[in-house]
Amino acid sequence: MIQEPERSVYVIDAGLMPYKEAWDLQTALHRQLVDNKRAGYPELQKHYFILCEHPPVFTLGKSGSEDHLKIDEQERDEHQIEYFKINRGGDITFHGPGQLVGYPILDLDLLFTDVHRYVRSLEEVIIRVLQHYNIVGTRNDRYTGVWVDSTHGSGESQKICAIGVHLSRWVTMHGFAFNINTNLNYFNHIIPCGISDPDKSVCSVRSLLGKDVDLSQVKKQVTTEFGQVFGLTTHDLALDHLIPFTLQNSNA
Repeated sequence: MIQEPERSVYVIDAGLMPYKEAWDLQTALHRQLVDNKRAGYPELQKHYFILCEHPPVFTLGKSGSEDHLKIDEQERDEHQIEYFKINRGGDITFHGPGQLVGYPILDLDLLFTDVHRYVRSLEEVIIRVLQHYNIVGTRNDRYTGVWVDSTHGSGESQKICAIGVHLSRWVTMHGFAFNINTNLNYFNHIIPCGISDPDKSVCSVRSLLGKDVDLSQVKKQVTTEFGQVFGLTTHDLALDHLIPFTLQNSNA
């Protein structure tokens, strides 16, 4: 039996991609899905899931405060860190090499129309992936994302995955930032996610295991768990198959 298109998701491995290019790609795909809905679905709707890394960049969500950015433009230039104010929820975060970023472009009208459930589902994907590395990921009652609690009984929690999303007409964009082999020193230049609690910090899979992890393997695990959590069949889609479309759509 052929899988119904609306129950599939096309996974795009974009490799190392500058943040602005990824934002433009998300925007073009998001616009395609929204336009399809406005036109009454003239063609079958598709879901997309972009996986990538970024060169060093700070992004500030629409509810965030620039006070949580500790370095000025000159210092950012010296460290070769870009900076963008964007339309996702949440505060400030860092993206860089060794961090796996996931951008689901989904039409939740075809899945479930519940923002809380959507965010919890993204958290569930990461929690399941961490189990492959014998790391126990948890949720926090006050903050979104995935956390790892201290094993020393200190009450400290470290965020290993940040989540910030944007929805329009139940079509999603933005997503999660999962610290794998991330250089955590960059987080010293911000108050991550605007959380200044002394018992909250950030971590990575590498910092917990004491060794680098194969990012390509993590991508496969994330893809598998994403499909299972959302009930979607995953299909690989080459980035170059989308470039002509996105260039045309961005100029529309």
